Amino acid sequence: MAALGWLTPRRRSATARSVLAGEASAEAARKSSQELEELAPPDAPEVPDFPVLGDDKAAAFFDLDNTVMQGAALFHFGRGLYKRKFFETRDLARFAWQQAWFRLAGIEDPEHMQDARDSALSIVKGHRVSELMSIGEEIYDEYMAERIWPGTRALAQAHLDAGQKVWLVTAAPVEIATVIARRLGLTGALGTVAESVDGVYTGKLVGEPLHGPAKAEAVRALASVESLDLARCAAYSDSHNDIPMLSLVGHPYAINPDAKLRKHARDFDWRLRDYRTARKAAKVGIPAAAGVGAVAGGTAAAIALHRRRR
Repeated sequence: MAALGWLTPRRRSATARSVLAGEASAEAARKSSQELEELAPPDAPEVPDFPVLGDDKAAAFFDLDNTVMQGAALFHFGRGLYKRKFFETRDLARFAWQQAWFRLAGIEDPEHMQDARDSALSIVKGHRVSELMSIGEEIYDEYMAERIWPGTRALAQAHLDAGQKVWLVTAAPVEIATVIARRLGLTGALGTVAESVDGVYTGKLVGEPLHGPAKAEAVRALASVESLDLARCAAYSDSHNDIPMLSLVGHPYAINPDAKLRKHARDFDWRLRDYRTARKAAKVGIPAAAGVGAVAGGTAAAIALHRRRR
């Protein structure tokens, strides 16, 4: 469909839409973190040498899919939406095998992800942001909580214990990303921002999905407004698509890396962590139900930013 051609991932580094998506996501993340801050745990245990205790110029940025959580948040969210009859049975088969492939291969397929985004935009159009947020809480408990990688969660906690802020950075909807961040006790989330007017989704994105170069732009924008020193920050991801984000920081980590990221990490002497087991393929299998997630998102601030840049 020609009208959706602008959703196709760019092969160039940062585009105008990447910058817009990054800045919009940073704006939305800052707003959500104000609420999450109040829920931070009061006491912190001992911390390791890294991260540096009390370094308020440092923060950590974690990719979500296959880094913090096994599988794709977009598809787990879709399972919950299907259960709640947001879309019909005939749509399920198309996305079930995509999620199974993603979990087994551990890498993103741009065509699969764009198909999911296109369908998601049509699914959430006309629904209220508050409705999707409420549903997201339920879906986290149903499908996501048990898929959090304990090893990656421990890394995030180390940064929190050192007094640093920790952000999820994901192409998943900013609303569901914010739910996951809150449940894990993180600072907030940078995610794909979908346009909403008066709290209702319009079926359009602000900029483009927060993927690849757009993630780097989001981190750069957030670091600017938070007065962070990126050379003292850390970033974690499983995908070579996130090399732009990982390259921004002084402490890049390859977590459960795909082949391209593993090679790049070794070439550049980046730290590697792999929490998968030899039984991975047998364990993940083909899920009984999988679906398309919803590209939710959008705050009044993000829409205002979008309009100012027109």
